[in-house]
Order: sequence, then C-alpha cells, then structure tokens
Amino acid sequence: MPTPVEIVDYDPGWPGRFAALAAALRAALGDVAPRIDHIGSTAVPGLAAKPVIDIQISVRSLDPVDPFRDPLERLGYVYRADNPERTKRYFREPPGRPRTHIHIRRQGTFAEQFPLLFRDYLRAHPAAAAEYATEKRRCAARFRLDRPAYVQAKDECVWALIRRADAWSQRTGWSPGPPDA
Repeated sequence: MPTPVEIVDYDPGWPGRFAALAAALRAALGDVAPRIDHIGSTAVPGLAAKPVIDIQISVRSLDPVDPFRDPLERLGYVYRADNPERTKRYFREPPGRPRTHIHIRRQGTFAEQFPLLFRDYLRAHPAAAAEYATEKRRCAARFRLDRPAYVQAKDECVWALIRRADAWSQRTGWSPGPPDA
C-alpha cells in the first residue's frame, strides 16, 4: 500500500533538524558544496508541510557524481540514480531515519534558483504561504494515496505563486542571500 500524503502543521523543530543535518553535510562535503540550503515547505516558518526536510546542495558540476556521492553515501544517504529529473541528482535519508530529501543542483542554474526564490517569497508573504497551505491540504485530501497526482494537482497553484514571486523579485532586486550552511 502506498504511503499516504500527509500535511501537518508547521513544526518549530524543523529548522533545528535542518541545522543538524546541514552541519554534518558541510563537514563531509567541504568546498565541493558552495551552498547548502533548507528548501521546501519545512523551510517556511508557519507553513503546513509534509514532514520531510528538503535540502538543496549546490555544486559546480553534476558530473562526475563521485565528489558529492561518496561523502553523502559515507553519511548513509541513499543515491537515487533513477531520478528522472535531469537538472539534479537526488539522495534520500539513511534507512530508519526521518524523511530527508537531498537535491543536488548545479550552482547558478534556474533549477537551483527556483526553490530559493519560491522559499524566500513565501517567507516574505505569509498570506501567500497560507494560500499554498490551503491548496496543499486540499490536494492531499483528494489524492491521499497518489503522490504523483498530489504533486500535479498543486502545480497550478505553485506556478501562480512563482509568477508572483518573479514579479516580486523584479521589484525588489531579489537574489539568493548567503547559504543556510
């Protein structure tokens, strides 16, 4: 049976959990990773989310994978070579640990900037974050046992928010701040 999509209220412990994970990642990766950032809904204070810590590690190149794969595997993370998204490499939590998704993306690309802009826009606009939480709960209720359908169902809301985030970034001169770790 598939794991149900579960959206929970914001947990104030999520930033601390990220910080602990990021410290170990920073120590293992060194200068291989110019940036390590907390992304996704758990990175937005007050936002309801799936209880999964999403971490983005920015690297200068996605190939070869050994400079980041080897240190991550030594920490127990599981490389998902079957990830269909060509713009990133993907790792999951060590067996038996709380859910953690690690997204490796090339520094300076749209794929790297998108989640940072989305996160920063939601952090700066609590009403937009609340709108997104409502949509996520609605989609999770409708597609509780179908994760791909859940993701697809919230796409329209995500793209509407990213268009607003893009306009906001143009008005404010947004650029990613310093890395989280």
